[in-house]
Amino acid sequence: MKIGLRTIKTAVAAPIALLLAGGLSLESAASAAIITILTVTNTKRSTAKTALNRLFSLTLATSIAAICFSLLGFHPIVFGLYLLFFIPLSIQFDLAEGIAVSSVLITHYLAAGEMPVPLIINEYLLMIIGVGCALAANLYMPNTEKKIQEDQAVVEVSMKKMLGQMSAYLNQPAKEELLRQECLSLRDFVREAQVRAQEYEENRFFSGNSYYFEYFAMRRLQLKVLSDMLQILNRLDAEPEDVQELQELFEFTAQTLAEDNDGAEILTKIAETDQRYQQKKLPESRQSFEERAMLFQLFRLFQDFIEIKAGFNRNK
Repeated sequence: MKIGLRTIKTAVAAPIALLLAGGLSLESAASAAIITILTVTNTKRSTAKTALNRLFSLTLATSIAAICFSLLGFHPIVFGLYLLFFIPLSIQFDLAEGIAVSSVLITHYLAAGEMPVPLIINEYLLMIIGVGCALAANLYMPNTEKKIQEDQAVVEVSMKKMLGQMSAYLNQPAKEELLRQECLSLRDFVREAQVRAQEYEENRFFSGNSYYFEYFAMRRLQLKVLSDMLQILNRLDAEPEDVQELQELFEFTAQTLAEDNDGAEILTKIAETDQRYQQKKLPESRQSFEERAMLFQLFRLFQDFIEIKAGFNRNK
């Protein structure tokens, strides 16, 4: 059994919320602990957003409940009428995550059969204590930047290896299936790394920098292109002299691929290779023509692969 940091924080913060609410002699003090449990999330930013949304949600719920109960009385059917208005309005104002918590607090008015100011203050204090303890619990977050940088290194080494293998295995369809499996595994790894990058950036309140998240998004796009290239390689059986220049491009990219490489040099080489391809004589047989077409499609996908990285460097 694995106990994560979020579980530990929740297990500490919820009893504290209960003790604080009990210490203030609030009615339904256990609700504060429940609110804390539901508010602790994986990042500082998402916890803060959830906390604010719950407070706004309670204000909306209290306003609707006050109108419904004052006009129609404290009856279960009236509570249903309250929900009929509260739920769609919550969705409209992007407060849907507060529907359950706020409605539980509203049932306290229903049980009491009245909505006096002291009871309204009681419900707000329960909410403030609950979300406050959740926010306090998330003040500490381990710095995962080193892990993210390690993920970057793994991705770049793996992509270099794949490009080198693509160069070596070009025109050997039997070996492309192994590369395709490696590509799929790497895409899964990058997806997980991107989630870690997003959590890291959401734990930095005052930073609008999303570099790591965008970096892994860029690599995911590149891997999608690589996957498309491998599908062509699996069918390609061209003449050795036709694939030589493409092999050289793959090998050069494998040697120079890096986080800070803007792709300008390889794009120049691609443009030069493109010119030479355009000047070649047209194939005479249908089979040769089809092979040349696949080779040209592969070349264009490789150009897309490099331009994705170049665009990332221009925009970072």
